[in-house]
Order: sequence, then C-alpha cells, then structure tokens
Amino acid sequence: MLHDPRTMYGALPARRLSSARLLRFSAVAIPVIAAAQPVMAYVPAILAKDYHVPLTTLGLVFLVGQVLNSLLDPVIGALSDRTASRFGRRRPWIAGGAVAFLSGATMLFFPPAEVAVPWIATGALLYYVGASSILTALLAWSGEISEDYNERTRIASTFTLLSSCALVLTLLLPAVADQLRPNDGPLRLHLFGALVLAVGIPGLLLTLTSEQDRPAVSARTPLALRDALHAVFGNRLLLRVLASDTAVTAGQGVRTALLLFVVTIYFGKPEWAAGFFLFQYSFGILAGPIWQRIGTALGKGRAAVLAELVQAAINFGLVFLTPDRFWLLLLLAFLQGLSQGSGNLLLRSIVADVADLHRSATGEERVGLYYSVFSVSQKLGGAIAVGIALPLVAAFGFDPAAARNTPDALQALVLVFGLGPALAHTLAAICVFGFPLNAERHAEIRRQLRARDDVFAHASATPAE
Repeated sequence: MLHDPRTMYGALPARRLSSARLLRFSAVAIPVIAAAQPVMAYVPAILAKDYHVPLTTLGLVFLVGQVLNSLLDPVIGALSDRTASRFGRRRPWIAGGAVAFLSGATMLFFPPAEVAVPWIATGALLYYVGASSILTALLAWSGEISEDYNERTRIASTFTLLSSCALVLTLLLPAVADQLRPNDGPLRLHLFGALVLAVGIPGLLLTLTSEQDRPAVSARTPLALRDALHAVFGNRLLLRVLASDTAVTAGQGVRTALLLFVVTIYFGKPEWAAGFFLFQYSFGILAGPIWQRIGTALGKGRAAVLAELVQAAINFGLVFLTPDRFWLLLLLAFLQGLSQGSGNLLLRSIVADVADLHRSATGEERVGLYYSVFSVSQKLGGAIAVGIALPLVAAFGFDPAAARNTPDALQALVLVFGLGPALAHTLAAICVFGFPLNAERHAEIRRQLRARDDVFAHASATPAE
C-alpha cells in the first residue's frame, strides 16, 4: 500500500502550535539535558574522590564515550530517516534510546559502594548511546512537525528555554546537597539521579504521544555512505550553518572552560564558584523567547548574524576586566544570559529549511542526517575550545595549581577568556552573513514540494491499466 506523500513527507498545516504542545513534544529532552552537566562535571570527580576509581581510567572511559557519542549521531540520523515501523520513523529511536539512557544514568548516579570499572564503562556506554539516539531523533522530528519558517524558530526556542530551565534546576542540587550534608559526593550523585529518573519516564511518555510522526516508508535503495557524505559535504548552505555553529560552540566552550579560573583565581572569589553559573543560566531562561521574536521579525539568517555580533561585543567587554571590577563581570554575565544560546537556536531552526531545499532539488529525505551532523558540529566546537584555551593560557604561564600567578599570566587568562569567544562569535556571524534562505525563498520551496507531492499522490491513486 502506498502512502500519500503529503502525509509521508510531513506536509502539515502551517498552524501555530500551542506552547503546551511544544513543551509536551520537547519533554524527553529535559532528563537528557539535566544529566549532561553532572555527567561531565561531577560524576568523574565524585567517582575518583569518594569511590576511589583511578582518575586516568575515568578519563579514558568518558573520552571513549564522547567519541562514540559523536560517531553515532550521523549513523542514527541517517538510519532514522529510513526507519520503517508502524510507530513512525523517530519514535522507535527515541523510545529505544530512552531505555538505554535511563539504564546508563541509573548505573552512573547510583553506583555500588565497591564500584568496578566494568560497571562504570557499561553505564557510560548506555548513557552516551541513549542520549545520542534521543536527541538526534528528537531534533530531526522537531524539523518535521511544522513546515512554517517562523514556527520552526519557535520550536527551536522551546528547546533553548527547556535547556536553561533544566540547567538551573540541576545547578541548584549541589547547593541543596551542601545544606543537607556538605562534601557528600554520593548524596550529590543520588540527587542528580533522582531528578533524571523523576522526569525521564514522564518526559518520554509525553513526547511519544505528542505529535504525529511520519508514517513508515520502506527504503527502496540500501543506505550508501558515499551518498550520505555527498549530501553533507556537497551542500554549501549546510556547511555554512555547520561552520557557524562550530564557531559558536567553540566560543561558548572557551568561556566555560576558563570561567571558574577567572572567578576563583583572578578575582579571588571561590564562594562564587557554583553560584556564578546559576546566576548566568537563570537569565538564560529569557533568551529563547527573546530571540525567537527577533528571528521572526528579522528572519533567521539576519537574526543569527545579530545574535553572534551581540555575543562578540559582550565577550569583547571582558578584556576590560580588572581585579576590582567584579561588577563588570556580573553585568556581562547578565547580558550573556539574555543572549545565551541565541545563535544555536536560530541555526538549529535553519537546518530544517536547508533539508527542505535539498529534498526539493534531489528528492532525498535528509533531515535526520542533517540534524545529526549539526550535533557533531556542536561537540566538535566544544572539543576545539578545550583543546586550544587550556594549553594557550598555560603557554602564557598560567597555572591553576600555583600558589600565586604572575600579573602577566593573569592578564593572559583574561585576554583569552574575552578575545577567544569574541573572535569565535564574530567568525560565526561571518559564516552566515547574507544567508540566502529567507522566509520568501522557503515558502517557494514548500510550494514546489507540495506540488510534487500532489502529482505523486495522484499518480499513486490512479489504478494501473
């Protein structure tokens, strides 16, 4: 039986989805986002300190997990585009990923007292595989639940809003743990795990029952690596978006990697170590709605350029920090919070439009693949940031373990902290400056796709003679 391609390819009405429906659709992302920060920042440190697992072993386990996570994204994206099941294309990957993710998170956040390396390695493997499957399929699905150019920006802004809320909630837990039992690492892990499990299963059920997934379409040709690579590297607009997002995340990564050094060593305020992230992310809750409106008013391409130039200016302001200007750091963190993730959400929304253009030109469905390589660009940007920022400040003589750093070393720390992100965000703006895929062009692409699907539907409905 042939499906009507107007349904098959998601030719959904250009309607405004209610905020409640968008939150319900995005719900499964909350536990994944809530777990990400603790797994990266707390789990290795607590396992080393309180469970006496060698730090080198932990580093290797989580490095392998991150690499596997990055390699899996394109594979899952390409396979989910071609998945044939009665539940749709994206739902099976989200459901299966959730089982792996929740199992891995349980193992990492509730380890036995005498935890062994195989337990940690298995937990990390399940966690990373599950998180990759959930987010890759969910992002691809998010590009399909609406055809509307501006509605896609609104969908992406919902992800940004939920990310900020989940981060704020997660960052509150260490403060709660310190009030109950200071320096109790296992308690922190258990609180993180309880949060993830408490929102994980309800979030999964809400997402899976929220929106229409595209009907299954059996692939007529085998999955070809060469075709997938050509669909990515032969698409200049996609490469511009990927380059811009890599620069965005690199700038964010430099700032994140050096922030605690600036707060605790340059300013000598260790009491702000945990609170500063909470301060900035709290204002980040407002960023999604603000930049969604700007994107609607200016168009996604121009709004992305503006977002990156704003962030470049904010980060450039950091070079004017002095040890007696902690107020300036707080002010810039406030402004950074209001623009937090602005470029990411606009670029994420553009990916679905680029996938529409590709299908219009080739007839190939690549939205899952395109969102998966978008995820890889984000991870690549973060890796680049850590790989450059930390060695660079060390080369200038900064040593976080030293009793006292020289004024030149501290000045170099501040310059890298400010100029690194400023240059990265400027590069991100350059990559998408003059982006040609605006609302009018996208509307024409959607008209072409509907006309083609109508012709195909009419031919499929006509009995063969």
